[in-house]
Amino acid sequence: MAGVDPGPAIPVWLVEDDLGCIICQGLLATPATLPCGHSFCRDCLKGLWAAGSASRPRSCPTCRESAPAPLQLRKNTLLQELVDKYSRALRESSSGGVDLSLASSKPVTSNTPERKTRDILHDLEEIQKKLRENFTWKEAFEEQPQAEVQEAPYSSSCPLPDQSHPAPKSASRFAQWAISPTFDLRSHSCSLEVSKDGRAVTVSRHPQTHLGGHERFVTCQALCSQAFSSGQQYWEVDTQHCSHWAVGVASWGMKRTQILGRTQDSYCVEWKGTSQLSAWHMVKETVLGSDRPKVVGIWLDLQEGNLAFYSVADQETLLYECPVSASSPLHPAFWLYGLNPGNSLTIRPIRV
Repeated sequence: MAGVDPGPAIPVWLVEDDLGCIICQGLLATPATLPCGHSFCRDCLKGLWAAGSASRPRSCPTCRESAPAPLQLRKNTLLQELVDKYSRALRESSSGGVDLSLASSKPVTSNTPERKTRDILHDLEEIQKKLRENFTWKEAFEEQPQAEVQEAPYSSSCPLPDQSHPAPKSASRFAQWAISPTFDLRSHSCSLEVSKDGRAVTVSRHPQTHLGGHERFVTCQALCSQAFSSGQQYWEVDTQHCSHWAVGVASWGMKRTQILGRTQDSYCVEWKGTSQLSAWHMVKETVLGSDRPKVVGIWLDLQEGNLAFYSVADQETLLYECPVSASSPLHPAFWLYGLNPGNSLTIRPIRV
């Protein structure tokens, strides 16, 4: 009996990012499109805005363009249809043996019956067609005269990507302000160890009782040597190897018996290890969600008096921002909770 004809290779140009939400990192669910043209899960966008500062206008998480108020977030039915068809095609291909490797633009080969293969390909072609129509509409919208489309001022001092010459995904848009701070050997608690290069701190399996001094924290906290009272700085912290942590900034004068974020002179984002990410600002906690960032980027802009935290993956996604005062110089600050020996935080090189 002759084998089943594998049929022609199926070229797939669509990638999951085209239909993804940068807030939850998943496929769009009940998508809402902002006036700037960027789309997000409606609930994700509402949650992000609800967690932000009430004094700052709502803005797009991608381009930072301010959203008009009041703004009704309506479901984008076109995008929802595309997501549904994409999901259906993916399920059918998975159950039928078709490798649609959506992260790749290489052709793939189908081993399913010819009719099923045609149906899947037809759905994907429809998705591509509607995406092209959507992009054409967006370009026409952006080309309207300024009298019809007003540009809203940006709500943040955070730098924006150069839209005319976008950087590759592997590069950080903060690269020109990147620093690589090192841990101060005077401040870390006796329960912590600092690596030889000064860029990693680990919960010790055997507390170092020989260490002493009034500048050491009582709990598993540490500061970096570098202090900032002006300018703009950015650094990133790898949090993957720590189950409970907080990262942020604090003044050197923070009392060594106090906890990061619970003082007037310290600020942080904190992962509780119980599926809760929070921000602490002016001794007030703001719950940000249940997604754990593997790398946290900290943007300290003392020219504008702004502090922002980002989840860093292929790009920086804003987690939280707040005003900050530099009445005293601020140091990068860390808390490892001290619950699990071997847990560590690492200041990692910035992508350039």
